[in-house]
Amino acid sequence: MSRKTMVRPGGRSARVQASVHAAVRELEAEVGREALTVPLVATRAGVTPSTIYRRWGDLQELLSDVAVERLRPEKAPRDRGSLRSDLEDWAEQFLVEMSAPTGRAYLRDALLGDPDGSNAGQCSAYAAEQIDVILGRAAGRAETAPDVETVLDRVVAPMMYRILFRPEGLDTAYARELVAGLVGTTDR
Repeated sequence: MSRKTMVRPGGRSARVQASVHAAVRELEAEVGREALTVPLVATRAGVTPSTIYRRWGDLQELLSDVAVERLRPEKAPRDRGSLRSDLEDWAEQFLVEMSAPTGRAYLRDALLGDPDGSNAGQCSAYAAEQIDVILGRAAGRAETAPDVETVLDRVVAPMMYRILFRPEGLDTAYARELVAGLVGTTDR
Protein backbone atom coordinates (compact mmCIF):
# COMPACT_ATOMS: atom_id res chain seq x y z
CA MET A 1 0.00 0.00 0.00
CA SER A 2 1.43 3.40 -0.92
CA ARG A 3 2.07 6.08 1.65
CA LYS A 4 -0.62 8.27 0.09
CA THR A 5 -3.40 5.76 0.68
CA MET A 6 -2.60 5.19 4.35
CA VAL A 7 -3.36 8.79 5.32
CA ARG A 8 -6.49 9.31 7.38
CA PRO A 9 -8.74 12.14 6.27
CA GLY A 10 -9.13 15.12 8.57
CA GLY A 11 -6.98 16.58 11.30
CA ARG A 12 -3.32 17.47 11.00
CA SER A 13 -2.75 15.06 8.13
CA ALA A 14 -5.41 16.77 5.99
CA ARG A 15 -3.99 20.20 6.86
CA VAL A 16 -0.48 19.10 5.88
CA GLN A 17 -1.74 17.67 2.60
CA ALA A 18 -3.72 20.81 1.79
CA SER A 19 -0.77 23.06 2.67
CA VAL A 20 1.73 21.04 0.63
CA HIS A 21 -0.63 20.76 -2.36
CA ALA A 22 -1.24 24.52 -2.27
CA ALA A 23 2.50 25.16 -2.07
CA VAL A 24 3.12 22.99 -5.14
CA ARG A 25 0.41 24.80 -7.14
CA GLU A 26 1.67 28.25 -6.11
CA LEU A 27 5.31 27.46 -6.78
CA GLU A 28 4.54 25.87 -10.16
CA ALA A 29 2.85 29.12 -11.15
CA GLU A 30 5.65 31.31 -9.76
CA VAL A 31 8.87 29.48 -10.62
CA GLY A 32 7.83 26.68 -12.96
CA ARG A 33 7.71 22.96 -12.47
CA GLU A 34 11.39 22.43 -13.30
CA ALA A 35 12.48 24.60 -10.36
CA LEU A 36 10.47 22.70 -7.76
CA THR A 37 12.36 20.92 -5.01
CA VAL A 38 11.17 19.24 -1.84
CA PRO A 39 12.92 21.84 0.39
CA LEU A 40 11.32 24.69 -1.58
CA VAL A 41 7.84 23.14 -1.31
CA ALA A 42 8.37 22.36 2.38
CA THR A 43 9.39 25.93 3.16
CA ARG A 44 6.35 27.34 1.37
CA ALA A 45 4.03 24.82 3.05
CA GLY A 46 5.48 25.42 6.52
CA VAL A 47 6.58 21.82 7.04
CA THR A 48 9.93 20.10 7.15
CA PRO A 49 11.31 18.31 4.09
CA SER A 50 11.26 15.08 6.12
CA THR A 51 7.47 15.43 6.42
CA ILE A 52 7.20 15.41 2.64
CA TYR A 53 9.64 12.54 2.22
CA ARG A 54 7.82 10.47 4.87
CA ARG A 55 4.40 11.12 3.35
CA TRP A 56 5.17 11.06 -0.39
CA GLY A 57 8.59 9.45 -0.76
CA ASP A 58 9.99 11.89 -3.33
CA LEU A 59 9.10 14.93 -5.41
CA GLN A 60 7.69 12.87 -8.29
CA GLU A 61 5.27 11.03 -6.02
CA LEU A 62 4.19 14.37 -4.52
CA LEU A 63 3.63 15.84 -8.00
CA SER A 64 1.68 12.72 -8.89
CA ASP A 65 -0.55 13.10 -5.83
CA VAL A 66 -1.19 16.77 -6.65
CA ALA A 67 -2.00 15.88 -10.27
CA VAL A 68 -4.51 13.23 -9.23
CA GLU A 69 -6.25 15.76 -7.01
CA ARG A 70 -6.34 18.24 -9.90
CA LEU A 71 -7.89 15.60 -12.16
CA ARG A 72 -10.79 15.06 -9.72
CA PRO A 73 -14.04 16.36 -11.26
CA GLU A 74 -15.42 19.36 -9.42
CA LYS A 75 -19.09 18.68 -10.10
CA ALA A 76 -21.50 16.08 -11.42
CA PRO A 77 -21.92 15.77 -15.18
CA ARG A 78 -24.58 18.01 -16.67
CA ASP A 79 -28.01 16.56 -17.37
CA ARG A 80 -28.85 17.12 -21.04
CA GLY A 81 -32.01 15.01 -21.01
CA SER A 82 -30.92 11.80 -22.73
CA LEU A 83 -28.21 9.19 -22.45
CA ARG A 84 -26.63 10.13 -25.74
CA SER A 85 -26.67 13.88 -25.04
CA ASP A 86 -25.32 13.37 -21.51
CA LEU A 87 -22.51 11.07 -22.70
CA GLU A 88 -21.62 13.36 -25.60
CA ASP A 89 -21.44 16.40 -23.34
CA TRP A 90 -19.34 14.57 -20.76
CA ALA A 91 -17.03 12.98 -23.35
CA GLU A 92 -16.46 16.29 -25.13
CA GLN A 93 -15.59 18.03 -21.87
CA PHE A 94 -13.33 15.14 -20.81
CA LEU A 95 -11.50 15.21 -24.15
CA VAL A 96 -11.02 18.98 -24.10
CA GLU A 97 -9.74 19.01 -20.51
CA MET A 98 -7.46 15.98 -20.80
CA SER A 99 -6.00 16.88 -24.21
CA ALA A 100 -5.14 20.47 -23.23
CA PRO A 101 -1.47 21.00 -22.35
CA THR A 102 -2.28 21.28 -18.64
CA GLY A 103 -4.43 18.13 -18.72
CA ARG A 104 -1.70 16.17 -20.49
CA ALA A 105 0.85 17.42 -17.93
CA TYR A 106 -1.40 16.30 -15.05
CA LEU A 107 -1.81 12.89 -16.68
CA ARG A 108 1.96 12.51 -17.08
CA ASP A 109 2.59 13.57 -13.48
CA ALA A 110 -0.16 11.30 -12.15
CA LEU A 111 1.35 8.30 -13.91
CA LEU A 112 5.06 9.05 -13.43
CA GLY A 113 4.92 9.07 -9.63
CA ASP A 114 2.68 6.03 -9.39
CA PRO A 115 4.82 3.03 -8.46
CA ASP A 116 1.89 0.86 -7.35
CA GLY A 117 -0.75 1.98 -9.87
CA SER A 118 -3.03 3.53 -7.26
CA ASN A 119 -3.09 6.93 -8.95
CA ALA A 120 -4.06 5.45 -12.30
CA GLY A 121 -6.79 3.53 -10.52
CA GLN A 122 -8.03 6.71 -8.83
CA CYS A 123 -8.16 8.57 -12.15
CA SER A 124 -10.13 5.68 -13.64
CA ALA A 125 -12.46 5.74 -10.65
CA TYR A 126 -13.16 9.44 -11.21
CA ALA A 127 -14.28 8.73 -14.78
CA ALA A 128 -16.29 5.68 -13.69
CA GLU A 129 -18.10 7.72 -11.02
CA GLN A 130 -19.05 10.38 -13.57
CA ILE A 131 -20.25 7.76 -16.05
CA ASP A 132 -22.23 6.00 -13.32
CA VAL A 133 -24.12 9.25 -12.65
CA ILE A 134 -24.98 9.52 -16.36
CA LEU A 135 -26.09 5.88 -16.56
CA GLY A 136 -28.16 6.27 -13.40
CA ARG A 137 -30.01 9.18 -14.98
CA ALA A 138 -30.60 7.12 -18.13
CA ALA A 139 -32.05 4.29 -16.02
CA GLY A 140 -34.33 6.81 -14.32
CA ARG A 141 -35.60 7.82 -17.76
CA ALA A 142 -36.09 4.13 -18.66
CA GLU A 143 -33.41 4.35 -21.37
CA THR A 144 -31.44 1.27 -22.33
CA ALA A 145 -27.83 1.89 -21.32
CA PRO A 146 -24.53 0.01 -21.37
CA ASP A 147 -22.64 -0.67 -18.17
CA VAL A 148 -19.83 1.53 -16.84
CA GLU A 149 -17.06 -0.82 -18.02
CA THR A 150 -18.40 -0.77 -21.57
CA VAL A 151 -18.39 3.03 -21.63
CA LEU A 152 -14.85 3.05 -20.23
CA ASP A 153 -13.70 0.56 -22.87
CA ARG A 154 -15.45 2.08 -25.87
CA VAL A 155 -15.36 5.81 -25.13
CA VAL A 156 -12.78 6.68 -22.47
CA ALA A 157 -10.03 4.20 -23.41
CA PRO A 158 -9.81 5.25 -27.08
CA MET A 159 -9.76 8.92 -26.07
CA MET A 160 -6.98 8.32 -23.54
CA TYR A 161 -4.94 6.42 -26.11
CA ARG A 162 -5.27 9.28 -28.57
CA ILE A 163 -4.56 11.93 -25.92
CA LEU A 164 -1.39 10.16 -24.81
CA PHE A 165 -0.04 8.80 -28.09
CA ARG A 166 -1.74 10.46 -31.07
CA PRO A 167 -3.09 13.85 -29.99
CA GLU A 168 -2.87 15.49 -33.41
CA GLY A 169 -6.21 16.53 -34.80
CA LEU A 170 -8.26 15.54 -31.78
CA ASP A 171 -11.51 17.45 -31.55
CA THR A 172 -14.90 17.08 -29.95
CA ALA A 173 -16.27 15.41 -33.09
CA TYR A 174 -14.09 12.40 -32.17
CA ALA A 175 -15.79 12.18 -28.76
CA ARG A 176 -19.23 12.38 -30.37
CA GLU A 177 -18.28 9.62 -32.86
CA LEU A 178 -17.24 7.31 -30.01
CA VAL A 179 -20.50 7.92 -28.18
CA ALA A 180 -22.53 7.40 -31.37
CA GLY A 181 -20.71 4.10 -31.92
CA LEU A 182 -21.71 3.03 -28.44
CA VAL A 183 -25.33 4.19 -28.17
CA GLY A 184 -26.25 4.47 -31.84
CA THR A 185 -27.64 7.35 -33.76
CA THR A 186 -31.14 7.40 -32.29
CA ASP A 187 -32.92 10.62 -31.39
CA ARG A 188 -31.49 12.69 -28.59
